[in-house]
Formats: sequence, C-alpha cells, structure tokens
Amino acid sequence: MGYQFSKQQAEQMFRKLSEKYDLFAPVVKEGEGCFSDTDVIRYAKVSSPDEVAWEAKSDYSFKEALLPINETLFYFTEEETTVPRSPRKDPLIFLRSCDLHAVKRLDEIYLRNGYEDFYYARIRQRAKFVLMGCPSTCKSGFCVSMGTNRAENYDLYLKLAGDTLYADYRCQELEDLALETGAAKADVAPDYVTENDEKVTLPKKLSNESFTKKIWEEYGSRCIGCGRCNFVCPTCTCFTMQDIFYRDNEKAGERRRVWASCQVDGYTDMAGGIIFRKSQADRFRFKVMHKIYDYEKRFGYPMCVGCGRCDDVCPEYISYSNCVNRLAKEEEAHEE
Repeated sequence: MGYQFSKQQAEQMFRKLSEKYDLFAPVVKEGEGCFSDTDVIRYAKVSSPDEVAWEAKSDYSFKEALLPINETLFYFTEEETTVPRSPRKDPLIFLRSCDLHAVKRLDEIYLRNGYEDFYYARIRQRAKFVLMGCPSTCKSGFCVSMGTNRAENYDLYLKLAGDTLYADYRCQELEDLALETGAAKADVAPDYVTENDEKVTLPKKLSNESFTKKIWEEYGSRCIGCGRCNFVCPTCTCFTMQDIFYRDNEKAGERRRVWASCQVDGYTDMAGGIIFRKSQADRFRFKVMHKIYDYEKRFGYPMCVGCGRCDDVCPEYISYSNCVNRLAKEEEAHEE
C-alpha cells in the first residue's frame, strides 16, 4: 500500500523533505551539454518535483552525490590537520534500479574491501535512496542481462504521472512526513523493465589467458584514453590525490581526493619510471576485465550494472556491451 499526492501535496512533501535532507536528483541542464545548444542530465540538489528529470536516464550517474568529484580530505597548517565537517543534512538520492545496484558495488570497494573509507562511510551511513521506476527500457541499457533491472532495497519509490505523484515507502521516517500532507492511500508498485533492446551475454570461462586476446589491440587502437566512460560509470572508483598549497602561506593548504580514470595516460605511473599499463590496449583490457572478471572473482558478481552510459558517452563510439558479447562468442567458438 502506498500513497498518491496531488501537485500541491507533492510540492508540500518536497518542502518537508528538504528541511531535513539534501535531495539529489537528475536535472536537465539546458545548454550545458558537450556540443553547442545541447542539454545534459546531471545530478543536482532539488526542492520541487518539477525540477526532476523523471523520464530520461541521466547522462551522469548518482555517484557524485556519495563521492564528490573533488573532495577535501583535510586542511593542514604547520602544526595540525583538520578534517572538514560532514554535510549538515542527510542525502536523499533519486536513482534508477541499475544505479541502486551500483551502490552495492561502491559499498564493496569503500566499506568491505579490507578497509573502511572514513569519508565514504560517514556519508553512506546517512544516505537514503529514492527509486525512480523505468516503465520502458533506455536505448543502450542492458540491465536485464545483468540482473539489475529490479531493486527492492529502496527507502522510497516515486512515480510522477501527469500531475499526480505516487509513492511507496520502506522507511517509516519518510512516510511520517508524507502523512502530514494528507495524501490518499493507493496501490503503488515500482515500474521495472523486463526486456532491453540491448542484450549482453557474459562470458563464463574467462581466465588469465583471456588477457592475451587480440581483441584488446583492436579496441586499444580506437580508444583515445579520454576517460569519459569512467566518469559517467556508477561503479568506477579510481581517484588520485592533490595537495593544494595556499599562496598567502605555502605551509598551509589542503589535500583533495579527485576522480581519476584508469584509461588516462599516466594513471599507473610510479616513481622510478615504472608504468604498469603502457599502451591504450592494456588500459582498455584492464577496464573490461575488471568489470566482468576480476571483481566477480573477488566478490561473486560482476561490477557492471548494465546502465549503458559508457556506450552513450564514448566519442569514438566504442561499445562496451559489444566487446563483452564478442568475448562470449569467442568462448563459444573455442569450445566448438
């Protein structure tokens, strides 16, 4: 059993939510796309249902609400360091089913991978998630193939139909706010995709020999190493560190954690001129195999959630999903 809100009640509910939470949702940024006179859908703080892009998949993922692109870890002077305070309000993040599955992947890396990341943990433990249903498939997504087309571990499900907002609550605290608006009860169940246009078959017999396939040279020759696929991906977690020294006092400054990409030249460079992955083919191979082999070997399921954003954003039109399908076909051909 859920609730239905009139337009006025929905606005009232958003106002009440905004008093306690920072609402992060996909928003259409007009004229801010990569090309002239194009828009982009990106996450930002909202305070009204009218600001949310309910229908289309966001070009960038929810990830930056939990992992800021540029995050100050601590400030330093000659004598001490100071950790910045966490945000005053708890985050309430709107996302799709595939992205909610991506949260589990981020948790594995930052909370259960041998060390709990302090900065991620203090935000994550306060975060709540609003599921936005998918009544139809997006063009590039393959969530059904990855088993991420349906999610149950949401705190609130919202669906906008005309001027009516429908809600299903799994969190009593959020439901109590809804009751204050006088919303009527209604039968509400999340929309989810049952079939995608894009279908992916995961190879099941990958091994260390898979790293030597000729396919990597082919894709590596096309990849320009821009890293855009990593930045829009909801499960990529690579970062680098930057120390910023202030001009008025060069002994004071801050250390920042900044998003990075395993596809960018120089990411694996180490002291002494050591470079782990010199060619673009090596970098592309690492990304793909980490998503469907290395991560699964460690945690028991693939890292990729099938959102399709990497295919959408690639300037060279390299399709990650096609690459995975080719690996599966090569497996079949080898068995025959």
